[in-house]
Amino acid sequence: MIQQISIKTGTRGLHEITDELSAGLNEACRASGIDAGLCTVFIPHTSASLLIQENADPSCRRDLERWLHRLVPENDPMYTHTQEGPDDMPSHIKSMLTATTVSVPFVDGRLALGTWQGIFLWEHRTGVERRRLFIHIGA
Repeated sequence: MIQQISIKTGTRGLHEITDELSAGLNEACRASGIDAGLCTVFIPHTSASLLIQENADPSCRRDLERWLHRLVPENDPMYTHTQEGPDDMPSHIKSMLTATTVSVPFVDGRLALGTWQGIFLWEHRTGVERRRLFIHIGA
């Protein structure tokens, strides 16, 4: 069973999407009759990524964002792929260094995340309004 959802980002950075994914998972579970298995989320974009990370302390997100931005800065004279602006090539590199899929078991229709874990969409571009995600569940 595959469920497609759309996430509004609006700004660069880490956006927690656990609630939206849980809602999509619940809908997929109801439609399929599956209540336990593996949930895989895929983002079909080359300038955004997905990750599981701490969701309790916002300073963790800020530190991760600052670290990756320092590792892959904008306006590096080495970049030639810059047609869409100074965040174009850095966003592709950041996506390459992170992931475009996450897989999480689910039990009784609920994601089996740890106490301090959340699922995040990491928007690497400025000015992107929406991203598509695909949620796949299997028993």
